[in-house]
Amino acid sequence: MADKRNIKVKIAYRGTAYHGFQRQENSVAVQNVVEGVLSRLTAAPVSVNGCSRTDTGVHANEYYFSFNTEHSIPCENIIRGMNSLLPDDISVLDCEEAPADFHARYSCTGKEYIYKILNRKVRDPFLYDLAFHYPYPMDTDIMNAAAERIVGTHDFLSFCGALGIKENSVRTVTKCDVSRERDIVTVTVRGDGFLYNMVRIIVGTLIYVNEGRLKPEDIDRIIASRDRNLAGVTAKPYGLYLNKVFY
Repeated sequence: MADKRNIKVKIAYRGTAYHGFQRQENSVAVQNVVEGVLSRLTAAPVSVNGCSRTDTGVHANEYYFSFNTEHSIPCENIIRGMNSLLPDDISVLDCEEAPADFHARYSCTGKEYIYKILNRKVRDPFLYDLAFHYPYPMDTDIMNAAAERIVGTHDFLSFCGALGIKENSVRTVTKCDVSRERDIVTVTVRGDGFLYNMVRIIVGTLIYVNEGRLKPEDIDRIIASRDRNLAGVTAKPYGLYLNKVFY
């Protein structure tokens, strides 16, 4: 019997057509597609371990998964073969042998998400599923004054969707800022881990601050309350990108 290899693969995908990454029974997820392609390449059933769950419509500039195989196919042929078989909205960027104990999810030490907002009066038909259209003025200074209060180790239960409530909702956010380049406002959030919908709720809360519904100093009160009802709305999924994964 051939030795089992542990393979680490980096991909990027446009999430518009998929129900997130995690395998679904009754709908198409990214995992369904990549497992099908890998099973063809290795002539054996393949199950992959993803670095993160992503919601329906969420994109990834950088996403990792790992899988075990006894097949001898070289990593460069995995890249070439997968890219020849995958649909145009998923690309394999890199592939390498990993230690036997590597796991794309459990070996991860942090992630960075970005959220793109098209901030102009008229929507862009070429960005409708790649950025959230917000036609009103945006004050990135006041949004940043709120964003900097999110940085640190906190109990982020107030920023967790109901489906993702866990016993331990403490996370460390190392970066949270808002920047603008022409019509695109980008919210960047980096941390050691994230609760369900956490980044989208942070974005929705920063939009509330922009609109004057909340003040930057209200962020402290919202975090301390552990009450989801005090934070902003959950921003739409299609502006969200898993941007970087750290190991």
